[in-house]
This record gives sequence, C-alpha cells and structure tokens, in this order.
Amino acid sequence: MKVKEFLKFSGEILKRLHGFGIKIEDYKYVQLIEDYERMKSEGEKTTYIVAVLSERYNMCNRKIYKILARLYKDC
Repeated sequence: MKVKEFLKFSGEILKRLHGFGIKIEDYKYVQLIEDYERMKSEGEKTTYIVAVLSERYNMCNRKIYKILARLYKDC
C-alpha cells in the first residue's frame, strides 16, 4: 500500500484526529498512561510516578508531564 492510498483510505479519521488536536504519534504513550493510572490508583504521588516513568521510558520528567497534560485534556 502506498502512503497516498493509506491517506485516502484513512482520511476521515485522520481529519477528525487533527481537528481534535490529537497527534498521530500519541499512540506510543498508551502504555505509559496505563502505567500512570495504575500507579495513581495504588496511591502513589504524581512526582514519584513521573520519576519512575521517566526512568522506565527513558524520557525526561518534563516530557512525561507534557504527555500527561496533552492526553488528559478535553478534545
């Protein structure tokens, strides 16, 4: 399948995602969010969770906070 064919096939969903401000690459952070929610439900503090996720996913703390802010905003 060529890129243009995929875009034609998936155009409507991509258009809606873009309209809601969702970045296509955010799919990579689903597991990170699930880990965050699990740890939060276990009573861990956000600062600790971010530190653990930062180490686990090899990202700086600031990036984790940006991901959380972006994925938890209303669309």
